[in-house]
Amino acid sequence: MEPTGRVTLLYSEALYHYLLETSVYPREHECLKELREITSEHPWKVMSTTPDEGQFLAMLVKLIGAKNTLEIGVYTGYSLLATALALPDDGKILAIDIKRDYYEMGLPAIEKAGVAHKIDFREGRALPMLDQLVADEKAHGSFDFIFIDADKDNYLNYHERALKLVRPGGVIGYDNTLWKGAVAMPEDAPMEKPLRHYRGYVRELNAALAADPRVEICHLTINDGLTLCRRIE
Repeated sequence: MEPTGRVTLLYSEALYHYLLETSVYPREHECLKELREITSEHPWKVMSTTPDEGQFLAMLVKLIGAKNTLEIGVYTGYSLLATALALPDDGKILAIDIKRDYYEMGLPAIEKAGVAHKIDFREGRALPMLDQLVADEKAHGSFDFIFIDADKDNYLNYHERALKLVRPGGVIGYDNTLWKGAVAMPEDAPMEKPLRHYRGYVRELNAALAADPRVEICHLTINDGLTLCRRIE
């Protein structure tokens, strides 16, 4: 089966499939596989986190000892389920998405995996919800990990709020930060409308993160680009 949300900057299909078949699929939880197969039938499957990125996020969550996480942009929940499986049994994820319908597509797989109790899903626009969190000083520094995979034109707005909510030493991850390579294309290069529309926002984010003294960054070429920001203590 072709991986859901197929986007990679690896130079060959064969190499990407070697990666999946050798290191990812043999370790993929059966419920993640089920969710990936469900999502592969959806018209917007390209929005899903790829299994190699899901594996990386799960490893990252364990490495930093995360217990309380926030996810902005859920879709059918592949990254959400990968994170939930990686968290300890008393771990929690606050998950925000503008459409509950997509989340409910993946909910049976999440429930089957026995991790639904870790997830607090909230439907609606993320910025107002984040502003409510920021208004509560008790929420400041309360998250160990924040994963952002939503509307690219709001990434910088999310960044300012996430910096207040993540703990010192905690990590914020921004997805799609290479934007199918469009960030490096000339202005007059031919590209699809969505690529051109959001290209400037992604470039603006990348420049801002690179210059932000409040974080250490690592820009990874996994999937469609993933930038990790560690809040400096």
